[in-house]
Amino acid sequence: MNSGQFTAEPSSDGTALHDFDVIIAGCGPTGATLAAELRLHDVRVLVLERDTEPASYVRIVALHMRSIELMAMRGLLDRLLRHGRRRPLGGLFAALPGPEPEGLDSEYAYLLGIPQPVVVRLLEEHAVALGARVRHGAAVAGFEQDDAGVTVELAGGERLRSRYLVGCDGGRSTVRTLLGVGFPGEPSRNETLMGEMEVGMPPKEIAARVARVGGARHRFWLRPFGTEVYSVVVPAAGVGDRTAAPTLDDFREQLRAVAGTDFGVHSPRWLSRFGDATRLAERYRTGRVLLAGDAAHIHPPTGGQGLNLGVQDAFNLGWKLAARIRGWAPDTLLDTYETERRPVAEDVLDNTRAQMELHSTEPGPRAVRRLLTELMDIGEVNRRLTEKITATGIRYDFGPGHQLLGRRLRDVDLAQGSLYARLHRGRGLLLDRTGRLTAGGWSDRVDHLADPTAALDVPCVLLRPDGHVAWVGDDQRDLDAHLSRWFGAG
Repeated sequence: MNSGQFTAEPSSDGTALHDFDVIIAGCGPTGATLAAELRLHDVRVLVLERDTEPASYVRIVALHMRSIELMAMRGLLDRLLRHGRRRPLGGLFAALPGPEPEGLDSEYAYLLGIPQPVVVRLLEEHAVALGARVRHGAAVAGFEQDDAGVTVELAGGERLRSRYLVGCDGGRSTVRTLLGVGFPGEPSRNETLMGEMEVGMPPKEIAARVARVGGARHRFWLRPFGTEVYSVVVPAAGVGDRTAAPTLDDFREQLRAVAGTDFGVHSPRWLSRFGDATRLAERYRTGRVLLAGDAAHIHPPTGGQGLNLGVQDAFNLGWKLAARIRGWAPDTLLDTYETERRPVAEDVLDNTRAQMELHSTEPGPRAVRRLLTELMDIGEVNRRLTEKITATGIRYDFGPGHQLLGRRLRDVDLAQGSLYARLHRGRGLLLDRTGRLTAGGWSDRVDHLADPTAALDVPCVLLRPDGHVAWVGDDQRDLDAHLSRWFGAG
């Protein structure tokens, strides 16, 4: 089967039969988040996950400020906090030493270190609780799309029909490959071994040895994780077969080469390798098939942005795709998914390229690293780079207007509770400090909250379901025009 080509807008007569409105390939953080976002709007969702069991290893990931904000918007943050550990925000960009930046515009100015399998489980449970169906051990083998929908074929030959298909199936995405979307970029030039294992050397001796070596080898560390268990990162000997799992002997050999000792590593929990390949899909949508997360972009893990970037893709896409399916989306709304998110991915690819250069041991990059280390003492530099890594500095291009336009809004205090608590349902929100405005004919899509005490220095804001500011002002006719732009006819 091949992707086919989309030649017309979806029919509105309801004659086409579909098993689901959306089929999502991949139930990682991106796929599970997207499924939940769609279910908030009663979209019929099936998630197909190739693996039959959760990952056996426990890799710790960091949720960044923007992702933490999004989880708070959907009422998920308390659940995640019970399984994670808050960490300070200093040293995010290329592990450059520096103080935690001051003046960050967020109520959630921390990192949340949390096991990735826990994130996936909680997000999947959330999607299922909202009514999404998830099938494990089910892989997409092919698909065809036409004017009315997509026919998806599974590896066992079963065929399913949906209105849309979204590939959230990782860097080696089957959906992207079958769709024929190019994935240009740079292949890996350097690879790094990463794992969690026990060590046989006393902690003080480990810390002293790492401190001596780490200054010159920034792709090297041993960090304690639990009792007697360490997270170990060390440069690989070269670029090898990514499908071949590294061995404990590989770690021992490279640790001896870099640090002069293998630290007595033993009893690994998991072992992996990652490269610095950097690629971006040529487009995020072909007709009724879309891409999100690692299926759309891959980059080195420095700065810990990958999972966060995918989750944020899902928050951007979910309400727009749901609006298209529910029939109220303006004609161009779904197109804004790519026009907004692809530039964000381009920026992440660029900043990870820069960070990888700063990890080099060559004289030129070392000199640049020393210079940037000095600049990190300047508060504005530190804050700007932190906002770049944590995605709180993003401003979508909504055209000319107030400085808040296109930006996300922090979780401001209200007369009763907080702003993000009003966004759990995934609807738009008109926050009205004047008490004179109305969401009128859009009230089935947009909530209206009149609160003169809201901690804002503008009269009113219109928020999209992803928390970005779509309008600022106090004029009803101007508001109506922007409601139509984002939420269709009233």
